[in-house]
Amino acid sequence: MAAHLSSGRVNLTALREAGRRELREFLDKCAGSKAIVWDEYLTGPFGLIAQYSLLKVSAAAGARRPGPAAAAPDALASAQEHEVEKMFTLKPGRLPPADVKNVIFFVRPKLELMDIITDNVLREDRGRSPQRDFHILFVPRRSLLCEQWLKEQGVLGSFIHREQYSLDLIPFDGDLLSMESESAFKECYLESDQTSLYHAAKGLMTLQALYGTIPQIFGKGECARHVANMMIRMKREFPGSQNSIFPVFDTLLLLDRNVDLLTPLATQLTYEGLIDEIYGIQNTYVKLPPEKFAPKKQGEGGKDLPTEPKKLQLNSAEELYAEIRDKNFNAVGSVLSKKAKIISAAFEERHHAKTVGEIKQFVSQLPHMQAARSSLANHTSIAELIKDITTSEDFFDNLTVEQEFMSGIDTDKVNNYIEDCIAQKHPLIKILRLVCLQSVCNSGLKQKVLDHYKREILQTYGYEHILTLNNLEKAGLLKPQTSGRNNYPTIRKTLRLWMDDVNEQNPNDISYVYSGYAPLSVRLAQLLARPGWRSIEEVLKMLPGPHFEERQQLPTGLQKKRQHGENRVTLVFFLGGVTYAEIAALRFLSQMEDGGTEYVIATTKLINGTSWIKSLMEKLEPAPF
Repeated sequence: MAAHLSSGRVNLTALREAGRRELREFLDKCAGSKAIVWDEYLTGPFGLIAQYSLLKVSAAAGARRPGPAAAAPDALASAQEHEVEKMFTLKPGRLPPADVKNVIFFVRPKLELMDIITDNVLREDRGRSPQRDFHILFVPRRSLLCEQWLKEQGVLGSFIHREQYSLDLIPFDGDLLSMESESAFKECYLESDQTSLYHAAKGLMTLQALYGTIPQIFGKGECARHVANMMIRMKREFPGSQNSIFPVFDTLLLLDRNVDLLTPLATQLTYEGLIDEIYGIQNTYVKLPPEKFAPKKQGEGGKDLPTEPKKLQLNSAEELYAEIRDKNFNAVGSVLSKKAKIISAAFEERHHAKTVGEIKQFVSQLPHMQAARSSLANHTSIAELIKDITTSEDFFDNLTVEQEFMSGIDTDKVNNYIEDCIAQKHPLIKILRLVCLQSVCNSGLKQKVLDHYKREILQTYGYEHILTLNNLEKAGLLKPQTSGRNNYPTIRKTLRLWMDDVNEQNPNDISYVYSGYAPLSVRLAQLLARPGWRSIEEVLKMLPGPHFEERQQLPTGLQKKRQHGENRVTLVFFLGGVTYAEIAALRFLSQMEDGGTEYVIATTKLINGTSWIKSLMEKLEPAPF
């Protein structure tokens, strides 16, 4: 199971290249030496388009060391070519000293960031010579509101270039794209703000410009309907956007996150999912406790242990990670021990190399073998860290309650375990995930059960969390049962969301990613491919929002004539976020022998239950007197 979509049907390099080209063009507009001031949140996503490394400043540029941000895109070619000399992180106060002609701000269109930029510009020493030119690059869109704000502060005229860089869909891996819009779910479902949906539609139009028009669009949910409508309107308004590229994707499936609120609340049980649950993966990087990664030296005991977290990049470029990332964690140990034996045996070969030819061959394989050994050591350490947590009593108890809810046991009454956790003041997010899970698995809670939980939470954790509870209710996560009917059992049985006989080692169904629960969202994608949604019309009506189908006319001669045995390619776009377990389940479907469909995944944000609930939390700040 090497890098996904290795068949080469979908190559996301073109998307990355388009992003780099746009970046280079903007930099070339600002003639002369440059310093870039980064909105810190953007450095991660930009690093995926143009790999980040320490900027090697050329001798011609005066051999200066990079500034505090200390990172720069390789893909901006050489420092000489674009004359980028320094990098800084955006922060209030005076800009660090830099002997450059241009200062470029790379920022999201947020008012609080405009305040910082205003502060930077106003503190600029006007008496210095030569004067520095300021430019601003809004990511992903220019904002009239932000520009008006800068105007009111009296600094708008200081910016020579005010442009936008449309960072809509960022390639995270060979089959994965994300907008990394951290507040998309909250904006769509709580604030009725459709900005992120507009960006999603724009991103899909860019994708179609590069990979051909997608002939079939299916969708489920209000947001999905909005995105499809926007795409159709954009196509009508820009008739020239119809290109003569043979379509790479056969189908686009747009799915609202609120069609399946259950999946992100449950604890993911794949290797990658657990890394994200426990440590959090940010833009393909994870920071881990350093003690497991310290080189072991004889007789030194525990002194001089590293204190900096160990930072690792996780993607399918690493052979071992590509093999184990989507497995259930219980199946990872056996793969690692098998790999250890193979690597050991490969290193032993050196004793049998007698002739010059054999020695030469062994030496040529050495770099690959050493990389494999280092990769194995890292993943063995990560697996040990995770195992310490998954074998704990607390993890087991929590998982047991989750699985009871998902299989329909005791979802309609106050749960003893949740009460005990509140009494022991366990982390609030853990409590909220469980209570929301119970609510979703019961189509809402009886009013007295809901009131009891709310009262307990507010009395234990503080009344400032009343806004958070209100947000969760608005989002449909924690609500009273209105119709008096629980539809979840019908949905569970019809879509086979709970499987008792799950095989974690050699799975035959997507339910292995949660050790029994099949993600509803992925089941919908699976059933759309075969036998089609007509077979589940009744259940679709029980789920929120409309379901629909649109067809986009292809120019003559571009209709596909499918070769025998050729897979269809479906792009599944999750509006509101997707978890690594859902991604694993879709990859599993892509690899099924008789599946007939390959999946590429796109989303507004990569999420887990914790980051998702966090994005909906609000704290009432005490009055300043």
